Amino acid sequence: MVKNKLKCLIVDDEPMALSLLEKYVLQTPSFLELIGKCTNAFEALNYLSLHKKPDVIFLDIQMPELNGLEFSKTLPENIKIIFTTAFDQFALESYKVNALDYLLKPFDYSEFLTAANKAKNWLGLAKLNSISVVDKEYFFIKSEYKQIKINFNDILYIEGLKDYAKIFLVNQPKPILSLISLKKLEEELPSDRFMRIHRSFIIALNRVESVERSQVIIQNQRITIADQYKEIFDIFLKGKSLHVRE
Repeated sequence: MVKNKLKCLIVDDEPMALSLLEKYVLQTPSFLELIGKCTNAFEALNYLSLHKKPDVIFLDIQMPELNGLEFSKTLPENIKIIFTTAFDQFALESYKVNALDYLLKPFDYSEFLTAANKAKNWLGLAKLNSISVVDKEYFFIKSEYKQIKINFNDILYIEGLKDYAKIFLVNQPKPILSLISLKKLEEELPSDRFMRIHRSFIIALNRVESVERSQVIIQNQRITIADQYKEIFDIFLKGKSLHVRE
C-alpha cells in the first residue's frame, strides 16, 4: 500500500451512483484507496465506529432520514467531504460545512478527478504543515511557503479558524497563519505551558495577566473560558494562587 494514498469512503443511496464512484476511485490508484462504501448515513456512522477513519468521504446529500449535510456536521474536522448530488440548490450550504468540493450529478471522470485532486492537495498541505518541535523552547511551523521558528516564550495565545490557526506573538502586530488544526497544536505543545480554554483558543499560561468573570486577559485581549475547560483551568489557577492565613 502506498503511504500517501487518500483513504476514501463512498456514501450514496443510489446503486448506480455508488458503482460509478467506486469505478472512478479504482481508476485512480495513484493516490486514492477505497476503504468502504455505504448506502446511507446511518450505515456510514456504523462504519466509522468500527473501521479506520477515511481521509475523504464522497457523500450524497439527498438520502432518507439523515441527509448528507446533517451527517457531515457530525464528522471530525480532519475528515474532508466532497458532496455529490443532483440538486444544485445545496451548493451554498455545502460550503458552509467546509466541504472541499461539490460534484453535481451526472458528473464525468474529469470532474471527479478535479475534486479528488483538491483532496490530494489538502492532504499534502496538512502533512507539510505539521508542527515540528525541535526542543523544549521552540518549534518550526509552515506559513506562506516558509518554515517559521516560533519560541514558546513568545506565544501569547492561538486562535483556531476551522483548519487554520492564528498564532499571536509578543511584539508582532500580525499573527502567524498556518494550515494546522487547533487540536494538532494542542497535542504537540507542552501541557505545562499551554492550555486550551475554548474550542477556538489555546493560551500561553505564563501570559495570563488576570482572570475576570470566566475570562482570561492577555494583553487587552479577553478570552472566554468555556464550561468544559473551567475545571482544569481552576486547578491550574489554584496551584498558582497564594493562600494567605488570617
